[in-house]
This record gives sequence, C-alpha cells and structure tokens, in this order.
Amino acid sequence: ESDIYHKSKVLYGIYEAKKAIAKEDNCYLVEGYTDVIQFAQKGITNVVSSSGTALTSDQIRLINRLTKNITVLFDGDAAGIRASLRGIDLILEQGMNVKICTFPDGEDPDSFAKKNTLEQLTKYLNTNAKDFIRYKASLLMEVAKNDPVKKAELIRDMVTSISKIPEPIQREIYVKDCSRIMDISQEVLFSTLAQIGQKNIQAAKKTETKKKGDVPFEVVKPVSTIKKVDVQYELERKVIEILLLYGNRVEDFEDLVLKESEGGELILEPVVQNAKVFEKIYLALQEDEMEFTNGNFKTIYLKIINILNQEGEFSIENFVDLNDAELTSEIANMLMNDEQYELHDWERKNIFPKSKDVGVSQLVNETILNLRRFLIDQRVEAFKKETKNGVDNNSLLEEILNYTSLKMLLSRKLNRVLG
Repeated sequence: ESDIYHKSKVLYGIYEAKKAIAKEDNCYLVEGYTDVIQFAQKGITNVVSSSGTALTSDQIRLINRLTKNITVLFDGDAAGIRASLRGIDLILEQGMNVKICTFPDGEDPDSFAKKNTLEQLTKYLNTNAKDFIRYKASLLMEVAKNDPVKKAELIRDMVTSISKIPEPIQREIYVKDCSRIMDISQEVLFSTLAQIGQKNIQAAKKTETKKKGDVPFEVVKPVSTIKKVDVQYELERKVIEILLLYGNRVEDFEDLVLKESEGGELILEPVVQNAKVFEKIYLALQEDEMEFTNGNFKTIYLKIINILNQEGEFSIENFVDLNDAELTSEIANMLMNDEQYELHDWERKNIFPKSKDVGVSQLVNETILNLRRFLIDQRVEAFKKETKNGVDNNSLLEEILNYTSLKMLLSRKLNRVLG
C-alpha cells in the first residue's frame, strides 16, 4: 500500500484478464497471486485476485464493467469459507450473479490446478460452481442442524444477504428456495425481509439527519445547487459516443437542403442519402467548419475517423488498447453511460421501449442539428455584443435576423419549441 498503489482499488491480473472476462461473460475471483498465475498457465485466463485483502466495492465495480457474472473460488477450509461469505454481500448489492466453487479439503486453486489438466480443471469448475444464495443456505443449515437459536440467527443472516439484491423478482425466487432448504415458511422469510428493508430505510434517514445537523427548525437559506450544463461539451461527447457505437454502420439519412421559396422565404427540403455514420458526421462537421473545443474529444475523434477511413473496420476493444489511460477512462465512461439507457423489466408492465440503435440515423441527425442550433446561438450573441459597441448596426441586425430564421427552421425540423 502506498500513495500510488491502493490495494483495495485494484485487482491482480485484471489488465491481462479483461478480454477473456468479457468474452467468457464470467470472472473467476481467487484470493492470491499464485492462484491467478497457475490458472493462467493452465489456460484459464478470465481470473483475477483480490490480492489477499477483503473484497471492496471498488474492486467489484472493476469486474462489473466487464461482466455481470462472477464465480468465487474458495479453499477447502470450511471455517475460512464461512468467514469469506460475508464479503460477498457487496457483490449482490451491485446486482451481479454470484456463484461459489470450493475445492476438496487441503486444496486451493493453485494446488488443484497443478494436479489436474485443463480439461479436468474446467470440468470441475463447471460441475461444482453453485449459486451463492442456495450454497450459503445449505451451508448455514448444516452448521445450525438441531440448534433452534443458532438456526434463527442463520436464517436472519441469510435473509440479510437476500435483501442486498436490487432485483425484486430475484429476491422472491431466492426466498422460495431458502424456504425449502431451511424448512421455514415463506411468510416468515418475507416478513423478516420487510423488517430488514424498513431498518435500512430508517438508518439511511438517521444518517441523512446527522449530516444536516441535529438543530430542529433551523432556518436555512436556500442555496442553488443546479449545475449549469455545458451544452457544447455534451454535444461533442454525444458525437464521440455515436462514432464509438455506430461509426461503421450504414444508414439512410434525411439531409436538409436550404432553398429559397418563390416568396423569398428560406425553406428546408429533405433529401435521403445512404451513407456510413462516420462519413455523415465527418462531412457535416467539415461543412460547418466545426472544431472540437475539448482536447480529449478532438483526439478521440481524429483517431476514429483515421481508422475508419484507412481500414474501414472499427473495434472498440482494439481501439481502447491504442489509447492512453486518460482517453481510455473517458471512453469507458461514455460506454457505461450508454448502458444506463437500457430499461429493465418494462415488458412485464406491458411497456415496450424502442431499442436505442433502431433510430441511429435520427440520433445522428438530431445531434448535428442541435449542434448547429448551438453554434447559431453563439454567433447571434456575438452579433448582439457588436451592436452594443456601435458597429454598423443595420448589417449586423440583418445577420441576426437571417440566423434567427435559420434557427427557427432547425427547431421546426427537431420539433422543438424555440426558446
């Protein structure tokens, strides 16, 4: 542990394992360095280690970016297993699917891998990996046996683990399983689950009250906490996100050609054009002579355009490997934000949201049109400042009117109310 190396925030082997974890859609979590090395030498590379420390939320988030499935490998020592189970609640809190695999007495992942071939090791892991909640319920009941007091304590411990799971359907399924394994009614388990949930809410309220202070009826002056949105930053970020996700995709784009009607009014005529997403964006930005104001976005943009122009193919995984740590972090944040768009469990309520990638051409067009509107607003503001300084008011006012007319046309196309 040092100012540079924080054990609780890293996982040993994550850099080498990340591609295999994403490909296999599963991560094996072991305790020590040698376990990771021995597994890798056998040919199982989707494995990482907590470096001998207790598992932390930061470490779990590193895995959660790559897969929702984690298999924790324990030594054969029963006492050690029971002690380690407590840390797995943190994994459940983050909505991950957890399995447990134990080795025979006296064996650990390192020694077991040494004694077996890759085929034998893989078969053992697949056969013996058990769902965490069911595994824990069976283990705890074996410990309690005929002791009613201990059994009551362990049932509460079990329900506490279930309460950490954010998905309601999963919680209900596990309650039913535990009812059968522990030989106790579902009603009692659901009642205990509700009590724990209520206590958690009350504890959260108390913590919030302490943060605000214990003085009752204290008059607090309202303070504005609304953060001003950097519109250009958000639009530039959206352009990069579209290129990362859909850059090489071919779409039909409805371009708008500006023409003058017989009455002298500016009108936008639609023209459909078939093109790749990156070509559409590149030509639109060239036409507007738009430069990225954010240095990271500019670098990422030029790299993506260069790869697609020269190679015609683009892979996010390979592209991430080409970039430095700061750019990689920026890209990872964009991809994680994109995942948050997904709506879960709505179909059960007879609500069927449209997939984001169904309307890619619309997304591209709206982003470009919004960017143009923003640039027009900037130009109009610049003109207004010049008029205040006494510069040739008539010509400037004409420019302002022209730009305002163009902005109204764009707003109509976007179905937006002009602010």
